[in-house]
Amino acid sequence: MNGTTWWAALALMLLAEGLMPFISPSSWRDFFSRLMAMSDGQLRFIGLACVLCGVILLWLVA
Repeated sequence: MNGTTWWAALALMLLAEGLMPFISPSSWRDFFSRLMAMSDGQLRFIGLACVLCGVILLWLVA
């Protein structure tokens, strides 16, 4: 992988992260208030699931 690939990955991440607050700010705000109400264990599980999905996706693509 070269430097351009990392910049492209960062650009895609920013694009994905910015879509929801741009398209529907009220839904995005509601989603984050529900996240704030979750326990640490629930948030860790969601984080672990995201990490595992990312690793699997990278493994399939690379």
